[in-house]
Amino acid sequence: MDHLALAVRDPERSAAFYGAYFGFDRGRRWYDEGTVLFVYDARGFALALGPWNEPVQLPAFLHFGVGLPAPAAVKELRDRFDADGVEVVEWSEEPEYVSVKCRDPDGYVVEAAWEPE
Repeated sequence: MDHLALAVRDPERSAAFYGAYFGFDRGRRWYDEGTVLFVYDARGFALALGPWNEPVQLPAFLHFGVGLPAPAAVKELRDRFDADGVEVVEWSEEPEYVSVKCRDPDGYVVEAAWEPE
């Protein structure tokens, strides 16, 4: 996959969130006559952030995630979430898996995890 499209209330706010916590700060481009904001990470993966004012109903299991290189990186991100008031919805720390799930500004659940290769 090359991109994921998300319906968001404020594309700029979402871009700031994903840039600050998940590395989507490597480029940006507006599409669809300036309504959909694409933001890119270091691998070139893009989030397409399109404006949407209706409530989005999501199943509880729906989430997307990123892999981190070490358990300490997951723990550091969790600490940043706590310090910044980002809602953490799940935390898991096991010998073979460390994960934190948070909510973005629109209620999507995003997971950052480490597991051995």
